[in-house]
Amino acid sequence: MSKRVLLVVTIFVIAGIIAACAPAPTATPVAKPITFGVVLVGPYNDHGWSEAHYTAAQYVKSKLPGSDFIYIDKLNPADRPGMTLEQVVNDMKSKGVRLILTTSDDFQTDTIAIAPKFPDITFINASGDSAWKDGKNYKDIKNLGNFMGKMEYMKMVAGCAAALSTQTGKMGFLGPLINDETRRLADAAYLGAKYCWTTYAKKNAADLKFDVKWIGFWFNIPGVTLDPTKVANDFFNAGNDVVISGIDTTEALVVTGQRQAKGEKVWAVSYDYKEGCNEAPNACLGVPYFNWGPAYLKTVKEFQAGTWKPSWDWNGPDWANLDNPDTGAVGFTFGKGLTDANKTTVQQFIKGLGDGSINLWKGPITLQDGTVYVKEGAVATDKEIWYLPQLLQGMTGQSAPTK
Repeated sequence: MSKRVLLVVTIFVIAGIIAACAPAPTATPVAKPITFGVVLVGPYNDHGWSEAHYTAAQYVKSKLPGSDFIYIDKLNPADRPGMTLEQVVNDMKSKGVRLILTTSDDFQTDTIAIAPKFPDITFINASGDSAWKDGKNYKDIKNLGNFMGKMEYMKMVAGCAAALSTQTGKMGFLGPLINDETRRLADAAYLGAKYCWTTYAKKNAADLKFDVKWIGFWFNIPGVTLDPTKVANDFFNAGNDVVISGIDTTEALVVTGQRQAKGEKVWAVSYDYKEGCNEAPNACLGVPYFNWGPAYLKTVKEFQAGTWKPSWDWNGPDWANLDNPDTGAVGFTFGKGLTDANKTTVQQFIKGLGDGSINLWKGPITLQDGTVYVKEGAVATDKEIWYLPQLLQGMTGQSAPTK
């Protein structure tokens, strides 16, 4: 045998010994399939709040192999009279669901009551605050958490767009019901409007009129709420030329598009859903929207891995890229109704909010009744913002429900 052949044989023998002694490769662990449940207060295709949540569930399904979801929409007394959240939970549990997201402030009380009855199910109540240890409504429930987006910033942007666009100085805010969430969002819109009205438009704050009307629920329930279509028309009939929507559905924009088509110089700001301008693009100044996908994905992954723990998460925007679907919790879509010049100014305003050079939560902030809520030079805390007790001075409308 030649030396060359002997060398080759020796190499193969050594390689075989090494291979035999090497540990067997370990298989990459595959996450178990997971199906989570989503409970929606309105229609899954409402072009607003509920559709934004439905879209987030689809986002998880597209990003996490082996994941799926089941949902029920229109869980409210008008669409499903007699049906309770507990019945829905029992049904989802029978289908193997062990993670359920209840996606409305309207579900908070029932979710708090139900969670202890189902210790083997993890609940997330979107927009609630029961898991916030420093909040006013904290409950020590091991299988219940909350998350919410910091929509207040995007409502400030909405107010800014409205203030730069109005030609009458009069704008209406179409609100749902009155609670902590809706008050602070209306207040944020006013703060943004007032800042841009005085700083960029160089006009007197006293000449800005900001009127709030509440319909009584998140969307229209005939015979129960005020009709948002009528309220929007009433705003315009009273001389307002911009309506900012705070409800789950698109009536404000639809009405505005109809009136604009007749030649009126009127505009609207839609709400909740990224594609919210689509029903009347030319009448739409923009839409502050929720991007629930990242919070959904984080929650489902943690639950799947067994690392989820109760928390209250108030998630902010991605200031570097407001429209990044994988990062920020809220964003703003610019509408065709916003002029190029005003869009540039609004972008400047957004930049200031993002880098901290503009802080509209810095005092003085005065409530509707004249009480100084945040002193001059002080900055409102998360708790002060979340639980804003009234509309602000300069706004008209109810600050609390009629008893």
